[in-house]
Amino acid sequence: MTRALFCILCVVLGLTGCGTTQRGGVPTTSSRTAAAPRSGVHIVRDGETLYSIARRYGLSVKQLAAWNNLGDGTLIRVNQRLRLSPPAGATASTATPLLQVEAPPRWQWPVSGTVLGRYGESPLTASGIQIGGRVGDPVRAAAAGQVVYSGSGLIGYGELLIIKHSDNWLTAYGYNQARLVAEGARVTAGQQIAQMGEGPTPGGSKRVAMLHFEIRRIGQPIDPLSQLPAR
Repeated sequence: MTRALFCILCVVLGLTGCGTTQRGGVPTTSSRTAAAPRSGVHIVRDGETLYSIARRYGLSVKQLAAWNNLGDGTLIRVNQRLRLSPPAGATASTATPLLQVEAPPRWQWPVSGTVLGRYGESPLTASGIQIGGRVGDPVRAAAAGQVVYSGSGLIGYGELLIIKHSDNWLTAYGYNQARLVAEGARVTAGQQIAQMGEGPTPGGSKRVAMLHFEIRRIGQPIDPLSQLPAR
């Protein structure tokens, strides 16, 4: 599941290594800060995102977006030139590098079933957990946010939804039978966003009703059970 869902996130949010047009959603590089090149310009390479570039140079995504007139910063292109310092007349809010640390949202369970696969137990749960139920069960947003992907571009995983909750936090919902929200929609915590479908079990011997659920912080998957409230 890790690599397959990773490739969808590449297309939607700009993770590394999938295609030539990148969206700037989830960072995938080391958090170590690199020195800016002498030219003060970074040339976007295949697989880079605005998040990964900002983290590389110790900047914020909002700064890079503002300095390069990128609007919300969700789209960058390979070979695009990005300035790494503010232009003349930049305001103090965009001139000072700042990496914000955000507290997590107040999460709630996306479905009410039992956990079938724990985080890291198998390749299928290397980046999330599997939660059981019945086909057609309501899948709900784990927190308020905006739908940044709603589609079926990943064959074998049903309909996929990704919700961005803040600059740092997003959730992913896989194996859905049907999507009920469109890309760009804003959702509230607990709002039904999909209907549960079927997903594979370890070994691929059969498929059962389940939701694949991920929580990612600054692009990195973390164990959802460490964030979800105790039942």
